[in-house]
Amino acid sequence: MKSIVTIVTVSVMLIAAASCNNNKNTFDATGSFEAEEVVVSAEQSGKIIQFNIEEGQVLNSNVIIGQIDVTALNIQKEQTKASVNAISEKVNNAAPQVDILQSQIITQKAQIQTLKQQLAVLIKEVTRTQNLVNADAATQKQLDDLTGQQSILQKQIAAAQEQIGVLNSQITSARANVNIQNRGILSELNPTKKRMDILDEQISRGQIKNLYAGTVLTKYAMAGEYTSIGKPLYKIADLSTITLRAYITGNQLPNVKLNQKVKVHTDDGKGGFKETEGIITWINDKAEFTPKTIQTKDERANLVYAIKVKVKNDGTYKIGMYGEIKL
Repeated sequence: MKSIVTIVTVSVMLIAAASCNNNKNTFDATGSFEAEEVVVSAEQSGKIIQFNIEEGQVLNSNVIIGQIDVTALNIQKEQTKASVNAISEKVNNAAPQVDILQSQIITQKAQIQTLKQQLAVLIKEVTRTQNLVNADAATQKQLDDLTGQQSILQKQIAAAQEQIGVLNSQITSARANVNIQNRGILSELNPTKKRMDILDEQISRGQIKNLYAGTVLTKYAMAGEYTSIGKPLYKIADLSTITLRAYITGNQLPNVKLNQKVKVHTDDGKGGFKETEGIITWINDKAEFTPKTIQTKDERANLVYAIKVKVKNDGTYKIGMYGEIKL
C-alpha cells in the first residue's frame, strides 16, 4: 500500500513539475488541499421530522438545525412525572399534630401565668395573716388554711410545667415517627426523579445541534428518514483556513521547520498562478516510502515526507485542488 502511495505521489509531482516548467514557474513541493472534516452523527434514534441544511451551506456553531421525533420519550416523561406526584402525595406531614400539641403548650403556659398571679396574691395574704397571728388578731387556723392554698397553687404550677415537658416530648416523637414513615416513601421518590433527569437528557438529544462553525460538505440524511444513535447525518468543515498537504524529498527536509512561512501557488484559471502565504504547521517524522537499505545519498533523496501548510482561504481554495510550495 505504501508503494502505491509513493508511486502516485511521485507521479503527481512529476506531472506538476512538467506543468510548471511549461509555465516557467519553479516550485519545491506539490500537493493537494484538504480540510479538517467533522462527521456529525445522530445522538438519538427515531424519525427525522426536521432537517434544515443543504450542502454548501455555511453554519454557525451552537445552532439547532433539525429535530428527531421524541414523542415516545415525552410520554415516558409525563408518566414518570405522574409517578413523582403520586409518591409525593404519600409523604406524611407532622405539622397538623404538632400544631395541636403546640396550642396545648400555649394553654398550659397561660394557665401557669394565671396560677403564678394567684400565688403572688396569696403569698401577700399569708404574710399579712402571719402578722395578725403574731398580734393575736387572727387565728392559727386562718393562717394554716392560707398556707395550704399556697401549697396547692405551687403544685398546680409544677404540674403544668411538667405537662409542657410532656407535650414537647410528644412533638419530638411525632416528628421522628413521620420521618421514619417518609424514609421508605422518599426512597422511591429519589430514583423516580433521577429517571426524570435521564428522560430530559434523552429528549434534549433529539435536537440536532450543530456545534462546529463551517461549511456543510455532505448531507447523509433527509427529513422523513429513520435514524439511529451514531448514524452519520452530515459532514462539515471549517474552510476559512485550509491545509495544503504536500510532499518534500529527504534532501529538502533539513530546510523546513515548523511555523516557517512559505509561498503557495495555485492555478488562477487564466494560465497563470495565484500566490499567497502559508505557514508550515506539521512535518511528518516518517517517510512515506523507506527502502530496505539506505547506503547512498541518492537513496536518501528518494525518501518522501509529508508536510501540512495552513493557508487563509478567501474562497479561492477548494478541497482536492492542487497547489505548489516555494520554500
